[in-house]
Amino acid sequence: MKTLSILGASGHGNVIADAARTTGVWKEIVFFDDAWPLKRKIGQSDIIGCSKSMLELDPNKTDVFVAIGNNAIRLSKQRALEQAGYSVASVVHSAAIVSDTAILGRGVVVMAGAVVNAGAVLGCSVIVNSLAVVEHDCILADGVHISPGARLAGGVKVGELSWVGIGASIIQLKTVGKNVTIGANAAVVTDIPDDVVAVGVPAKVIRHLCD
Repeated sequence: MKTLSILGASGHGNVIADAARTTGVWKEIVFFDDAWPLKRKIGQSDIIGCSKSMLELDPNKTDVFVAIGNNAIRLSKQRALEQAGYSVASVVHSAAIVSDTAILGRGVVVMAGAVVNAGAVLGCSVIVNSLAVVEHDCILADGVHISPGARLAGGVKVGELSWVGIGASIIQLKTVGKNVTIGANAAVVTDIPDDVVAVGVPAKVIRHLCD
């Protein structure tokens, strides 16, 4: 069994470690964070180095995971680790439900109580947070975060680096563009373009991020 080395000793990282422990896949879980050596422990796990020292690990003895909430930074760090030859793990909590026909990319986490249904496709570095629902045939691009309790109906598409806020809902067959933020408890009933913030019931664009 390998060690799981997690980059990012935050609350999110602690939840990743907790989910990983439920799987029984890894013999040990350790953290790396640039707050080291001032910060040496998070939860039950040790912080043993910074991001630079992580690159000194033997790729044959460890899997890696990037536990950083910011979508763009998380995806960038993951791609750098892959280019350096490391195997990026995916973590599915034992209390999550993931269809055998769903496809999960590298560095995905599916948290406790979440559901990923038949035919869903999740890109790299996707977060499906606690109690979220990703219904059949949804397509989530790289670096997407589906927040706790959010619900995506069948056939929804979410573009790269987008964030669906806590409790938000997206009706079937709608498309959310790239680099979009959907506000908490929003109800998305129309397609949402790239690079915007959309909030409300029904969700409306309130800001263009490229302005």
